[in-house]
Amino acid sequence: MYDVAIIGAGINGSSVAYELTEAGLSVVVFDKDGIASGGSGAAGAFISPKFSKSGELKALIDKAFIYSMKFYEENFPHLLTKAPLQHITHEGEKFPLIDAGIVSASAMCHALCSGAKYKQEEISDLVYEDDYWVLNETYSAKYIVIATGAYKHVIREPYIQLRGVWGHRIDVKTSTINDKSLHQFVSISPSKDGIVAIGATHNLDYHPQTSNKPYDIEQGRAELLEKAARTIELKDVEVLKDYMGLRSGSFDYMPLLGRLVLSQATLECCERKVKVKKPDFENFLYYPNLFMINGNGGYGFVLAPYLAKKLCQHIVKGTQLDNALSPARFFARWVKRRK
Repeated sequence: MYDVAIIGAGINGSSVAYELTEAGLSVVVFDKDGIASGGSGAAGAFISPKFSKSGELKALIDKAFIYSMKFYEENFPHLLTKAPLQHITHEGEKFPLIDAGIVSASAMCHALCSGAKYKQEEISDLVYEDDYWVLNETYSAKYIVIATGAYKHVIREPYIQLRGVWGHRIDVKTSTINDKSLHQFVSISPSKDGIVAIGATHNLDYHPQTSNKPYDIEQGRAELLEKAARTIELKDVEVLKDYMGLRSGSFDYMPLLGRLVLSQATLECCERKVKVKKPDFENFLYYPNLFMINGNGGYGFVLAPYLAKKLCQHIVKGTQLDNALSPARFFARWVKRRK
């Protein structure tokens, strides 16, 4: 018996595990392939703000950037490399340098999960009975947090449609010394022991579960090196290691954080209240004690600590979550599209 079961051990699930164990709850984390085995392990894990015009997403990421830099520095300084960040537009315009950082992606996820019980197991059966969730007929928990990225979802609801974005990054050995993080066509890390990280690509066409052909690693490497060469000349390059995985994004680009709507039950009881211009999410029916954190796109390591803190406060203290991030927004849109 656990207080919380988290399904998915990428940066989202790992961050939630950390917050909830720090709050004193008993937590179990499930992942069928391993901690940081998907898109989180392939991430460049650059901690940076969003360089774009103002907007709701930029405001969220900028808040998360300030929070997450402090979070990593205070709790995991050995896994954070602080470095100035140079953002360059595709046209070559340089933004002023800012203080930013990079974290060790896989090591960070493992560290965040260290206070929780971890089980390498796929959750294929999830049933709510007697005020508890039963997983695979074996484990039980009061709360469920789904953090499975763009892979198979154990809760199937037609309104939840995430974009799978395949990512590839590489570590390369080079005689070129780079003293800052560079962000232009791809991100390039500062040199460390003669090694820089380059990544990650954003491939919307390849999906490991639906593509007919295997991913072309050599072509992916060539793309990364070609894009990096537009920003900096890297000499004597030797590719040391590849990291690949599927990142999860949402179709409106905002993350998903909050409860999941019981679509059929909501339609049966209150469809008229849903089909209005601005429906009240409180009129929807929800899965009991079940939450989702997902859809962070390429800003997973920036957004996850910030969003995980908010989710933990909601579970432990009952604080409100932002409706702009609620998965219920997709339910409301789905209902309006139905005939």
